[in-house]
Amino acid sequence: MRQRRFLQIDVFSPTPFRGNPLAVVVDAAGMSDAEMQNFARWTNLSETTFLLPPTNAEADYQVRIFTPSNELPFAGHPTLGSCHAWLYTGGRPRTEGVVVQQSKKGLVDIRIDHSNKDAPLAFAAPSSTRTVGSEEELAAVLEALGLQRNEVAAHAKLNNGPLFWALLTHDPDRLLELTPDTSKLYAMGVEVGVAALYPQQNAALIGRASREARAFNRSAEQNSPDLEVRVFFNATTTSVEDPITGSFNASLAQWLIEEGHVRAPYLVAQGTAIDRDGRVLITQDAESRIWVGGACHICIDGTVTL
Repeated sequence: MRQRRFLQIDVFSPTPFRGNPLAVVVDAAGMSDAEMQNFARWTNLSETTFLLPPTNAEADYQVRIFTPSNELPFAGHPTLGSCHAWLYTGGRPRTEGVVVQQSKKGLVDIRIDHSNKDAPLAFAAPSSTRTVGSEEELAAVLEALGLQRNEVAAHAKLNNGPLFWALLTHDPDRLLELTPDTSKLYAMGVEVGVAALYPQQNAALIGRASREARAFNRSAEQNSPDLEVRVFFNATTTSVEDPITGSFNASLAQWLIEEGHVRAPYLVAQGTAIDRDGRVLITQDAESRIWVGGACHICIDGTVTL
């Protein structure tokens, strides 16, 4: 055991301590899988990451992502938070303005834009698969959520490492009122994300605002969301609502944009129902690549004996 650099980072909120917390062991070389899992169980955060030298010559560093119970191939807020930790502790990318992070999912590009204070880092959404569940399966999910079938505009199963049921609904206020039966979600083994469009995004879709007119640079004082999102995990019998979920917002953006339900750029609010202030900025570049961005804040900076 030895002293290792340790950070806790708040991710995906313009306001420190209002986003999604992440524990990061910066110099994890030499730690075993069991040691990483044991420490992640002890921190009891949704994810703890461990930074290591890359084994892929194209990567700047390697990250391993653990929940209290298992390792993940990819997750969104650990991707941004780990990159922020790596840069904060002296990491320098080989390519100016782009960090290449190696994960179990593969290589993930992370764009650096210090001019955008609300999304100085954004990761390229990794590949995602999409299937449509049956109406019978959907009915069980809706019953657990307390939604009616006519309240759902579209649905799909999205998988970019984590697998989520995704539902697009009509009314953000109705979404924020939901009180799911978490025991039913747990019994089904379902993790579900629900989204609803705010009026300004609907206006953009029907032509009252062009894509070019919406190519804005948002600020913390002008962060009115276009989309409200809630995500429910099945991690325990009292299923947890996630404050902000980067992986889900990545696959959600790919689905909604490709199917014409939303137009980028757009801003997501998440965590509202549990008194968080999550903001995820979704953009799309000229090659149609989706980028998922947000703010990160160092909240704890020290060492840990591991």
